[in-house]
Amino acid sequence: MSATPTDHAAALGRRLDRLPLSPFHRRLVLALAGMILFEWVETYSFAFVAPALRDQWGLSLSVVAVIVGVSSLGAFAGGVLGGFLADRIGRRRTMLGCVTVYCAAAVLCVLVQSPWQLVIARFATQFGAQGMAVVAIVVLSEFVPAAVRGRLQTYKVVVASLGIPVAAWSGYFLVPQWSWGWRLVFALGLFGIVFGWLVHRWVPESPRWLVSRGQTEQAEEIVRSVERRCAVQPGSPPPAGATPDVLAPARRARPSDLLKGADRRVFLTVTTMWVAGLLAYSAFNTWTPTLLSENGLSLDDTLLLSAVLATAAPLGALVAVPLIDRWDRRVTQLVLGFLSAGTLLLFAVARTTAAVLVLGSVISLLFQMAVPFLQVYSAEVFPTRIRALGSGTANAVSRLVNFGAPSLVAAIFAGLGYTAVFVFLAVLSLVGGIVAITFGPRTTGLSLEDTGTATPPVSFPAIATEEHPAP
Repeated sequence: MSATPTDHAAALGRRLDRLPLSPFHRRLVLALAGMILFEWVETYSFAFVAPALRDQWGLSLSVVAVIVGVSSLGAFAGGVLGGFLADRIGRRRTMLGCVTVYCAAAVLCVLVQSPWQLVIARFATQFGAQGMAVVAIVVLSEFVPAAVRGRLQTYKVVVASLGIPVAAWSGYFLVPQWSWGWRLVFALGLFGIVFGWLVHRWVPESPRWLVSRGQTEQAEEIVRSVERRCAVQPGSPPPAGATPDVLAPARRARPSDLLKGADRRVFLTVTTMWVAGLLAYSAFNTWTPTLLSENGLSLDDTLLLSAVLATAAPLGALVAVPLIDRWDRRVTQLVLGFLSAGTLLLFAVARTTAAVLVLGSVISLLFQMAVPFLQVYSAEVFPTRIRALGSGTANAVSRLVNFGAPSLVAAIFAGLGYTAVFVFLAVLSLVGGIVAITFGPRTTGLSLEDTGTATPPVSFPAIATEEHPAP
């Protein structure tokens, strides 16, 4: 009987999972982290140039809101289309295409002469940035050993989250210095060319995706190349009959597949986790300085809090490194949710500057710890055929829903007061872990071919497989 794509994918997956960590994996992490670093720079940069643009162009708040809203639509389109294309035409090709769009759009942002030109340019930059980011998460999941998949994804987030302080401090130092300083902040996107070059040089196409398309010969060649780079004896050749003319490719991914059969539960679970997590994270970082100011804290203190929260971002991901592969990710996500919720409730009643700064830093740290768990989990639970589409669409939906977050937070504050806002955020913080425990499959330490869609009983704690040395 001829081998099937599933059989061959499982065999290649086992060979990738047995590899020791090597310079190949470190380069992979660095190149793919750059994709997400610039997505975060792009997301945060506009907040720091908007005041200068309002002064120079006389923009009203409604026009600023339009620019922000259209940027969110660009991120939504980039997440969905980027994931769709990655499953259709390949991970590597899609990433390089999105990097090209992003860098070209960054040039447009530097050169714009009117608000409406900026609307178009910002849509394009968010489109490219989100597209390259969602595919980068999937590519890393499909290459690294199962036992350290979470750890390497977290190192990627540590590097990528440097984009937040880069955007914050660039805005602080560049925008006030010159009338065109805001153009220099937008020009940071041009450094994406460097990481695009690194992807072109260091990141091959995903063997798992190639097998799903019936391209077993190319997949085998890439896996053997990676094995040689890791100083491991290449594995066995494909089983008899496993040739490109025998292995029929799986049916092409369609968006409607996300709402069919067992994949529907996975998609709805991950989407709910993304929506609740991003809404809580974004609302806290965006609204907390304003709400504190409204509640009597001085402007200097609120600006200090903003700077501390931005600088603490990489630290949270770093703290998550030794935890992410140790226990069942669903359990750890739930624990982080409870800790975040409890700290948010304390923050809601804090009134002294010292208490606000300490509790605010802890909340930011916990939120950043949760980011790699969410990114890793959403890239593990889908089958290879729709992995990029499912992960990218769930992420994109959260950004579209998050478009209404400012109005929602403002309404809660106006109707119920300051404390109610943070109670609401505390509830959102619990949703992701509860949904994952209740409906999501276990993935920690399992090969991507074995994660499946069934939900086994949760054990506290569920220990992952054997440890690998840190990169």
